[in-house]
Amino acid sequence: MSKKWIQSDDWKTEKHVPVIEIMKVEDGKAFVKVSVGKEIAHPNTTAHHIKWMDLFFWPEGDKFPVEIGYATFDHHGESAQGPDTSGIYSEPVTKFVFKTGKPGTLMATAYCNIHGLWKSEAELTL
Repeated sequence: MSKKWIQSDDWKTEKHVPVIEIMKVEDGKAFVKVSVGKEIAHPNTTAHHIKWMDLFFWPEGDKFPVEIGYATFDHHGESAQGPDTSGIYSEPVTKFVFKTGKPGTLMATAYCNIHGLWKSEAELTL
């Protein structure tokens, strides 16, 4: 039996797919925003949420990709201290900045606590 470990789709039609936005490339530094739910909002409740996201970069011509960063979203309705006890909810949005001398492929993955692991890719040009 074949299992699909990582799911992918078009982020404009599927709320779980991480969206990679290359904000700018300047002086060899890439400024990249990764989010889930850009076009269709993903639920952000204690029962259903994005737990973490990461970003990899595979420089053109290199043998292996490099993990740029990893972000966790740990607050899913925990009570706040003080008069407002409505809870705190982390939004699945993060930014990464890294320096590179080569173009290559970016891959972001995001983990939904109910629907598993999702990925997307984008090409980084210099």
